[in-house]
Amino acid sequence: MNTEGLSRQIRLAQAHALSVRSVSKTYPGASVPAVDAISFDVHPGEVFALLGPSGCGKTTTLRLIAGLEMPDSGEVAFAGKVVSGPTVRIPPDKRDLGMVFQSGAVWPHMTVAENVAFPLKVRGVKRTQIKERVAGVLDLVGLPRHENRLSAQLSGGQQQRVALARALVTEPSTLLLDEPFSSLDSVLRAQMRHDVKQLQKRLQITMVFVTHDQHEALSLSDRIAVMRDGALQQIGSPQQLYERPTTEFVRDFLGKAVLLKGMNNGSNEGEAQVTLDGAPSTVLHARSTLPCGKRCVVALRPEDIIIRPRSNAAPPAQAVLAGFVIDVRFTGRRIEYRVDVADQGTIEVHGDRHDRVGLGQPVWLELHTDGCTVWPESV
Repeated sequence: MNTEGLSRQIRLAQAHALSVRSVSKTYPGASVPAVDAISFDVHPGEVFALLGPSGCGKTTTLRLIAGLEMPDSGEVAFAGKVVSGPTVRIPPDKRDLGMVFQSGAVWPHMTVAENVAFPLKVRGVKRTQIKERVAGVLDLVGLPRHENRLSAQLSGGQQQRVALARALVTEPSTLLLDEPFSSLDSVLRAQMRHDVKQLQKRLQITMVFVTHDQHEALSLSDRIAVMRDGALQQIGSPQQLYERPTTEFVRDFLGKAVLLKGMNNGSNEGEAQVTLDGAPSTVLHARSTLPCGKRCVVALRPEDIIIRPRSNAAPPAQAVLAGFVIDVRFTGRRIEYRVDVADQGTIEVHGDRHDRVGLGQPVWLELHTDGCTVWPESV
């Protein structure tokens, strides 16, 4: 590589808060790698999520970033400085990062102040500075005047705030979170998500977090890396992954997908023209490289389908299917319908709870196809 090319790579590496390059990890006795040659970059001040089902390798990846595990191959670098590699192993406490674990891992026999101050004491910070910084970070996470309370006396949400304060008290450049809200109830989880997001915006700290919760990843992240079986499936913004998945796994894992069967009867500059089974007058247009004359499925989200009573009214002008409601489920903020459609099977649709359609009623399903994607039909 010439000098100019090398200089450019160095500049790019330094522009990233975190770089993971071809990192692999296989545990002793395992037949397959937990992490399989993954690579990605995290930008300064970015919230980056590692999302996937249990056992996909996301927590192992976070531990490799933290230095709690060493990769079998590949490199991890912070701001261009390699901290894990074939000949480099910088310990976790020298990586300028904070970490919050799933359980919070606060010490119940210590006061809040003692828990938060511990990383500073290990680093030999002066007592007067410790007191000032502990008070400041507790105020930051919404726990002012809690210094002298025992951690065991706090609620689950408060204990997670203590863990967050302890991770932030050293003023790290990067914050790592391993499913930090999974042990909280739904109300506390929503509140902590909001508070952490606001805190991250205020501090402009780089944040990498692990979750299996799609809603959590979508609502918190600037970008998401979806993982499966130790490998990366797709990286992108929440909207990109939700509306333009590049693999069937991402399509089906990130939210729900409604799959409509049909035939691609025409392709024009990367656009498919799909005639749906059971609705020969309904043709959907979507970006696709699928060859003309091939069976396919069109994927939409349930919220992209509007359900309307059929009665004697003419069908809407939009792309439409006819069906009958076979199940109605009230979930609070919406109603979930299961609709039987000829030649398509059962389709799930989400409707407005203020405009309910009855069980057994004939309906039109109006399809909004702006975000639909086309896939080969599975054999």
